[in-house]
Amino acid sequence: MAENGEKRSRSNKVILVTGGSGLVGQAIKKVATETKRADEEFVFVSSKDANLKSEEETRKLFEKHRPTHVIHLAALVGGLFRNLSHNLDFLRDNLRINDNVLNCAFEFDVEKVVSCLSTCIFPDKTTYPIDETMIHNGPPHSSNFGYSYAKRMIDVMNRGYYVQHNRKFTSVVPTNVFGPWDNFNLEDGHVIPGLINKVYCAKRDGTPLNIWGTGSPRRQFIYSEDLARLFLWVVREYEEVDPIILSVGEEDEISIQEAAELIVDAFDFKGPIINDTSKSDGQFKKTASTVKLRKYLPDFQFTPMKQAIKETVDWFVENYDVARK
Repeated sequence: MAENGEKRSRSNKVILVTGGSGLVGQAIKKVATETKRADEEFVFVSSKDANLKSEEETRKLFEKHRPTHVIHLAALVGGLFRNLSHNLDFLRDNLRINDNVLNCAFEFDVEKVVSCLSTCIFPDKTTYPIDETMIHNGPPHSSNFGYSYAKRMIDVMNRGYYVQHNRKFTSVVPTNVFGPWDNFNLEDGHVIPGLINKVYCAKRDGTPLNIWGTGSPRRQFIYSEDLARLFLWVVREYEEVDPIILSVGEEDEISIQEAAELIVDAFDFKGPIINDTSKSDGQFKKTASTVKLRKYLPDFQFTPMKQAIKETVDWFVENYDVARK
């Protein structure tokens, strides 16, 4: 093991991706394959390969692959209801996972770790747009405080490993991610995958499409393959320990209704559309600032929303039997 901050001389990067079978992991696998670099080897692992809540299993994983870099996506996640009733579980399990991964990364002299945070960890009471400096400015929403505090602690640990050991561990904060390999569950899935499944079922069954709420809330949606390209840039180029928000700009924020219309068009759905206004709209906006990202990458091109939705819909239709739903 090397001393504090000392770099080992390895010409080839071995990039270990935890949570590698999920939405973002699959997108990184696709983009890494398409933009393959001779000096990079990617290793994608899932919960089948190691239980990251176990320090022993995490250490064995690092011993086996000896990574130089880690993209840390693995987390215990759940929908609103599961979060509400299991906040302690989400806190303890995610703290264990994150501590084991970062501590093994330190022990095995990993050069850089890029962990994935979430905009839901920001303070519940805040001003918009939110930016990277505001993560710890107040309590998160009470519904998912366990998950949120565990994710916030990654940022705290990153600072600790840098200040005490000069390690380059950092994190990214994506906005609403969607794409192939998403969770299309009608109850537990996020907005776009849930709507895709709803439209699929309505078209198949000849029933009306029921959209919860007025459709007026606005969100910044990022296509998983765009997020994957940005993740690889962070691994290769970004040198800060402080987090960076990865998102389309405020000007690309769209309403839930507009997202639904794009999905309806992608399916060529001709049936009636009903807005169930007895269902809550939730938060109207959660706008995130992309000023920091644009300072680094002023010319980064995001996939047009219409194209990204169409590609996701096509993937869901083609992979309906294996898609999570």
